Amino acid sequence: MNMKQALVIIDVQNFYFYDGPMKLWKPEEAEQEMKKVIDYFRDTQQPVIYIQHLYDGGGYAESQEEIIQIHKNIQPMDGEIVVRKSYPSSFRETTLQDILKPLGITKLVIAGMMSHMCVDTTVRAAYDLGYQIDVIADGCTTMDLEYKGTVIPAEIVTKTYMASLNGMFARVLNADEFLSGEAE
Repeated sequence: MNMKQALVIIDVQNFYFYDGPMKLWKPEEAEQEMKKVIDYFRDTQQPVIYIQHLYDGGGYAESQEEIIQIHKNIQPMDGEIVVRKSYPSSFRETTLQDILKPLGITKLVIAGMMSHMCVDTTVRAAYDLGYQIDVIADGCTTMDLEYKGTVIPAEIVTKTYMASLNGMFARVLNADEFLSGEAE
């Protein structure tokens, strides 16, 4: 079964890399794994779609325009689409579905930030819309969370969310696993 697929890169933006309230756990490492998959999609001339969250919080020395920019290491190339959003789901009140449908996309490959919020919400929304989904686990990261005085380390948060998505909502695998299966 040959499915048309698109890569969706969620919220890989400066505010997750800079010191401030949204700094994530090992964002550079996740970005390196995303870059491998981005390069594959570019090399095979398949769609790469970037999601950009319009973060309006404070806590950064840099300007608002600077902190919402897609991180320099994976900047979109000419012809690649950027969809702006204001909610955790990349589908809610955006043009994402309007972009995917005419392209005949039936499978989404998803990576990005944050595992427990926008990645999870987007994967579940995509599942509800009928897409087949691969999530690049090592291309996702998040931050430590706190619940009733207990800090849950970001690594555990990400692994928990990957485990909850795997099987029912998506196939969850690392970048190298995805590429070894796709590039055959």
